[in-house]
Amino acid sequence: MKGAQQTSNGPAPGERPTLKTIAFMTGLGVTTVSRALKDAPDISQETKERVRLVASQIGYYPNRAGVRLRTGKTNVISLILNLSEELMGLTTHIVYGISEILANTSYHLIVTPYSADRDPMTPVRYILDTGSADGVILSSTEPDDPRIRLLTERKLPFVTHGRTDMGIAHPFHDFDNDAYAYEAVRRLVAKGRRRIAILEPMPRYTYHRHMRSGFERGLRDFGAEAAPFSDVYLDNSMNQIHKAALELFSRKGRIDGFIAGSSAGAVAIASAAEALGLKIGEDLDMVSKQPADLLRYMNPDIMTVNEDIRLAGRELAKAVLGRIEGVPPERLQTISQPDGSLAYPG
Repeated sequence: MKGAQQTSNGPAPGERPTLKTIAFMTGLGVTTVSRALKDAPDISQETKERVRLVASQIGYYPNRAGVRLRTGKTNVISLILNLSEELMGLTTHIVYGISEILANTSYHLIVTPYSADRDPMTPVRYILDTGSADGVILSSTEPDDPRIRLLTERKLPFVTHGRTDMGIAHPFHDFDNDAYAYEAVRRLVAKGRRRIAILEPMPRYTYHRHMRSGFERGLRDFGAEAAPFSDVYLDNSMNQIHKAALELFSRKGRIDGFIAGSSAGAVAIASAAEALGLKIGEDLDMVSKQPADLLRYMNPDIMTVNEDIRLAGRELAKAVLGRIEGVPPERLQTISQPDGSLAYPG
């Protein structure tokens, strides 16, 4: 004897819930359910809440392909991330910050990583050619960045983590690395240090200019001198930084101060000093940026400046959403200060 025929409009096991599923479970029409999920003003708040509750309980989410066909939008924001930022411990924090803002919207975040030895234009071209995102968040900006020129020409909304110097007004969030390096020199000189090295970004990046400018200005203003440390950069592995620091500490005319542009770099340098019997806080002092309060647990003698990467993620998300809505780019530019405050240039 055959089993009874299924009459339920609920999803079969393994099937994806749809608007029809919610309509069946709530006793509402499909059109009413759709409008309730879109927060239509002519749908009562009670109905909206009931529809959202059911949608949440059954794990409903809009079909992106269908949304794109109906609206021309993907509801996707793509974060194009240089893998070296993961080495500096930035990825998790920036993704959390972006997600905090997108959580209350219809947008989803997709992380598109690329390595420093690959063409950074490739992921940008892919997104433009496939129309796979409504907005883009870029990192590791260069003074004259071809990615920004192309995105501007193709009119795809974007924001950058970092500034440029190419005469194109665009949204950005940045950390004031000039002010950071200057303050770091001041702190080291206040500790009696005079011969200072710095672990900085690769010269191709805009924030290399900013950090170098603040460092050199600090040396002049506070009467210190630079110790050469140009063989490695923040993008290098911790092992490479460790080896370079060992060589530096072994030379004649030993340095007595160090500025690190990342907490990972600071750990590698401190490890090299310890291997040679040098103690941070006695034989030399160090100042480092950090995205979270970690260094005081690893080496409390390292002086730190917090760079709030979660804040950066939130600012970047707000800026790209604003640009999608047509807000002028000049109104979507922010700079975090070493003291934790937020500046609005212009």
